[in-house]
Amino acid sequence: MSACAWYDISCNLVGNLNGPIPSSLGNLSKLATLYVYNNSLSSCIPLEMGNMTNLEVLHMDTNLLTGPIPSTLGNLTKLTELHLFANELSGSIPLELGNLCAMLDLALSENQLTSTIPFSLGNLTNLGSLFLCRNHLSGSIPKSLGDLVNLVVLEMDTNQLNGSLPKNLCRGGLPPEIGNATRLGEIDLSFNGLLGEVPKEFGKLTSLLSQNIPGLLGMLIHLSELDLSHNLLSGGIPVEFNKLQSLVKLDLSHNNLSDLIYETFKDMQVLMGVDISYNKLEGPIPNTTAFQNATKELFQGNGGLCGNVEGFEPCDQTVVDRESSLVGGKVFLIVGGYGSVFKAKLRSGDIVAVKKLHQTADSGQTDQKEFLNEIRALTEIRHRNIVKLVGFCLDPRHSFLVYEYFDRGSLSTILSNEEEAKELDWNKRVNIVKGVAHALSYMHHDCILPIVHRDISSKNIMLDSEYEGHVSDFGMAKLLKLDTSNWSAVVGTYGYLAHTMKVTKKRDVYSFGILALEVIKGRHPGDSLSSLLALVDMDISVVLKNMLDSHLPTPAPGIEDELLTILKFAVACVSANPQLRPSMEMISHVLSARSTIFNGVKKSQEPTDPVRDATNSSRELDKFVEDVV
Repeated sequence: MSACAWYDISCNLVGNLNGPIPSSLGNLSKLATLYVYNNSLSSCIPLEMGNMTNLEVLHMDTNLLTGPIPSTLGNLTKLTELHLFANELSGSIPLELGNLCAMLDLALSENQLTSTIPFSLGNLTNLGSLFLCRNHLSGSIPKSLGDLVNLVVLEMDTNQLNGSLPKNLCRGGLPPEIGNATRLGEIDLSFNGLLGEVPKEFGKLTSLLSQNIPGLLGMLIHLSELDLSHNLLSGGIPVEFNKLQSLVKLDLSHNNLSDLIYETFKDMQVLMGVDISYNKLEGPIPNTTAFQNATKELFQGNGGLCGNVEGFEPCDQTVVDRESSLVGGKVFLIVGGYGSVFKAKLRSGDIVAVKKLHQTADSGQTDQKEFLNEIRALTEIRHRNIVKLVGFCLDPRHSFLVYEYFDRGSLSTILSNEEEAKELDWNKRVNIVKGVAHALSYMHHDCILPIVHRDISSKNIMLDSEYEGHVSDFGMAKLLKLDTSNWSAVVGTYGYLAHTMKVTKKRDVYSFGILALEVIKGRHPGDSLSSLLALVDMDISVVLKNMLDSHLPTPAPGIEDELLTILKFAVACVSANPQLRPSMEMISHVLSARSTIFNGVKKSQEPTDPVRDATNSSRELDKFVEDVV
């Protein structure tokens, strides 16, 4: 077959492509998909690529491309996905991109793009996600973006966007028309120069106001009044709220907020008025003026609050004791590296897991440090796929952590039990991998100080009654300071460790890859890792079939596609070269956002494979395996 008749080219996840993109690529006029991301391609994008008028998917992200985005890309009117993020592209966003009316996913983040956001992007009415963050864009956000009624994800943070706000909304910043984007599920405008009031039109964005409160709100240190009432906000109140030392009035009533409130509000002495009614909040009511002077109506509708406030019971001074308060006397769960874990019953009847610190003469300081690491990490983060810290006690005689109990135990325990492993079907296993990916992406990319877990393994993934995965055991965790080098002694679980002593996010990525392979195979790949990946005479789908846990039936086609995506990422994650490992943000984005966009925006269209591999022939797979093993 002539190259000019090729329909699909995939050269991603290999990392071996370098040098400029040849202009002759523009001759492939019948090509529909082109994947060349995660390589070392450099120089400018050829103008001739505008001749590839049948192109539907173009992924050139995570390379070293420079120069401007060619205006000729505006000729590719069949394009539904354009990924140019994580390059060194400069100049302005071409007006001609507004011609791409079939576009569903436009990602131009992490470049050096300048000038204003073009008004013509408002023509992309099918657009489901728009990523422009971490560039040097300036000026106001164009009113035309309010016409993007199918928009689900909008990220424009870390630019120089500015402007004043007129009466209805963000004067010159966010236009009132943004309220028309009623499907908007995520918006990030942080690290810009936007001024003025949060507009009332935001109240129309009911899909947006049904998620967690972002911790970045804690950076608004001059904020004096905040009203987020009557929405569908869930999760906990971010601990970063304790930085809002100018806040005088706060209304969080009529949401679905949960978790403890004491640590967040205990030091907010300026706060004078608070309404947290009709949520699911719990724990002691703070002793600050705002809470002690509030009437019981401002707390009602929360089942778990206690304290010295009229209408509420005093807080139960429960001390969880290994001998007397445990269910059935002593219910022993596991011995960890620096503590034993017990199942315990509080006087309230709640079942919790209690990690009791080992007290030894020779390792007391080390264990105490790991214990404090876990407290520090778990109080900094709140995510549905990370264990929730309920409380702790730090005492010379008895130190312990108390956190939510998961009745199904660890992933390791279930996989090692043949009968229980059969209950862990392919759909559940895919969701466990996704949950861990989302948790690690949150820790690495959404915390003010990124957190590296350093001990991701199946024994530290807890499963709830619905088999959803939750990352636990943060004793080895490290909060990274972005402007310093981070080195440490070797810590973690043997078999999940990358061969480096430097503490970076890529260590967790490697461990995640091993964990994903373990979920697919049903047991740790162990010393057979190289042989599992070195099936050079087979394409990647055959490699998957050879790895599937034999205790389970063959997965359905849709689940098999997801497992194939996970396998490709897993192989990339265990690359010996940390630079070739994908980020957890990218993995999380591909495993979830793509399905959201295609299922929610254009249900009639079958989603394309988001991580098309370069291993469709035995020769390419051989090259791929040599690179990563």
